[in-house]
Amino acid sequence: MTIYAIGDIHGQRGMLEAAHARIAADRAEHGAPDAPVVHLGDLTDRGPDSRGVLDFLIGGIAAGRPWIVLKGNHDRMFAGYLDDPLYHDPGLRAGLPWFDPRLGGAQTLASYGVADAAARPVPEVHAEALAKVPAAHRRFLAGLDTMHVTPELVFVHAGIRPGVPLESQAETDLVWIRTGFLDDTTDHGRLVVHGHTALEAPQHFGNRVDLDSGAGFDRPLTAAVFEGRDCFVLEAEGRRPLLP
Repeated sequence: MTIYAIGDIHGQRGMLEAAHARIAADRAEHGAPDAPVVHLGDLTDRGPDSRGVLDFLIGGIAAGRPWIVLKGNHDRMFAGYLDDPLYHDPGLRAGLPWFDPRLGGAQTLASYGVADAAARPVPEVHAEALAKVPAAHRRFLAGLDTMHVTPELVFVHAGIRPGVPLESQAETDLVWIRTGFLDDTTDHGRLVVHGHTALEAPQHFGNRVDLDSGAGFDRPLTAAVFEGRDCFVLEAEGRRPLLP
């Protein structure tokens, strides 16, 4: 089975379109016109065009593209803020607000035309955000899945809790986990494909593949293709095997 995946996007619409162009070229070369594309979450925050990313994904799905979009912790924080301006995600350490520059919430609101979010009164900013973020974007965020499973692969934003059946995984683990997953070397039954933990380049660890290559920090966005459990990174020249 052929299936594509794209790592953490973080508001980088230009990089996202380029990743899909590489996928289109690979489809044409290898004859996989209907193979799905899994987006591993963290669609928003840090980058300059979170709104554009959501517009692109919503438009593609509406046009019938075989795209699957998963929820990341940043997407959950954005949706939580829109529901409640005092929302603090349970996976986020105490005292670290969504508007902290390390998280990038203010950049997300700026892409909708809400300026200087971190420096203005909370009720004022929240009211403006509710007026400017389209209802379709809120519905899209609310409807994101947290996992996509095939016979050989598990796609998820952050990872899984080892030893817990897939159907019993907690959402906070799926969008936030690091400790207990990244350091676990056991076979999970399926190869886990994830993002969340930014690396200098995608890496295969044997039991998992991390495709977050740091687009949120202006590094290249990774697109990959899986043939069974075999992974290839899509580059301008074509497929490059990603080996353990």
